[in-house]
Amino acid sequence: MKRKLIAALGATVLVAGLAACGSDDGGNASKDPADRDEELTVWLMNDAESTWPDLVKDVNARFKDKYPKVKVNIQYQQWGDKTKKLDAALGGSKFPDVVELGNTETLTYILNGALAEVDEKKYDNSDSWVQGLKDTCTYEGKLYCVPYYSAARVALHNTEMFEKATGSAKVPETEAGLRKALGELGDEYGSDAAFSPLYLPGKYWYAAMSYVTAYGGQIATSEKDGEDGEKWKATLSEPAARKGIQHFADLISDYNNADKTKDELDHANVMANEKTAMLYGNAFEVARVTGTEQGNKKLKGKIETAVMPGPGGKPLPSFIGGSDLGVIEKSGVKDLAEDWISMFTSEKAQEKLASKKILPNNTKQLEPLKDDPETAPAAKAVTDAWFTPIAPGWAAIEKQNVLPNMLVSIVKGESVKSATAKADKQIDELINNDA
Repeated sequence: MKRKLIAALGATVLVAGLAACGSDDGGNASKDPADRDEELTVWLMNDAESTWPDLVKDVNARFKDKYPKVKVNIQYQQWGDKTKKLDAALGGSKFPDVVELGNTETLTYILNGALAEVDEKKYDNSDSWVQGLKDTCTYEGKLYCVPYYSAARVALHNTEMFEKATGSAKVPETEAGLRKALGELGDEYGSDAAFSPLYLPGKYWYAAMSYVTAYGGQIATSEKDGEDGEKWKATLSEPAARKGIQHFADLISDYNNADKTKDELDHANVMANEKTAMLYGNAFEVARVTGTEQGNKKLKGKIETAVMPGPGGKPLPSFIGGSDLGVIEKSGVKDLAEDWISMFTSEKAQEKLASKKILPNNTKQLEPLKDDPETAPAAKAVTDAWFTPIAPGWAAIEKQNVLPNMLVSIVKGESVKSATAKADKQIDELINNDA
């Protein structure tokens, strides 16, 4: 079903929401900015609160200079329950005007009519936005959100441990060299049964799919299906994908001595507790290892990033991560929402993010980070990164944990052939459904 049809089905809800929140029908948009006195509610993820709160403060100050009577209400959310809270809010009368969405979440809200169309000309550097992010905001040639920041996964490693065990603080450039180093790390620190040379959790599907991509495999492929648009078909049980998944499972078996059925959400804490010498994560997680309340300040300066070696002598392809910012269709202050997003994603704001080693939303400002040793591995990985299928049912696949469940069954002993066949069947049942 096309977005416009879904939006039409939800027209009653939208009208009710507009009535509850107020609208621009009264001519507010044409008022002098100094006379605007509405409220703007912004949902940001907790990363902004913990890592770049000064950016939020600066933008709100700039916004207040322009709209002195408008109250900006920032509400920080957690990744674990954000979509559940957002779905509930959109069904009621109290919802955000601006919402941050992970780039795998956007399509669901585009298809269900929750996001308003936005004009890219209103935003700095829109002509050089990271394509992988822009694609997640685009549907049928129209733009429904604004890229916020990008991310790519890299190797995080404890240089002190590597130096002691291998004689070098560096991560080897090839996987053969890495395996040798991981073996030496195991010999050096293996007296601690809880120590893993490489902490690679079994549910970590972003990592698993990177190995799938490295072998030339895909989660699913699409082809044109007449007037109905694209038809998607799962391909995890094809040989290339199975090789990648087996490779991932072998690394877990060989080097992860911890609970193999966990996800990656606490892997920074594992490194902070010195129970691993290496993990595969986002560059900004270095700060979580060394600088947060759960971090280990004694490790400051000892955790570095590097290119993750992959199969075949090449770097491991990374998932193109990041966030987007959308304007809620039911908002009565869409113009204020767009203006706030414009300030929050301006070139000046992106410079602030880059200063904190966060990858910006555009290739122009990304380029200098390729020369910074701290950001170079991730910055270089962004342009060749992979992404999940931009398919109507992808959100349902994530919500039902199809990939994590498949991976856990494999690390528990099920064959890759059997587990991928089951996963493909589930994916095929969901991927083409937009409701």
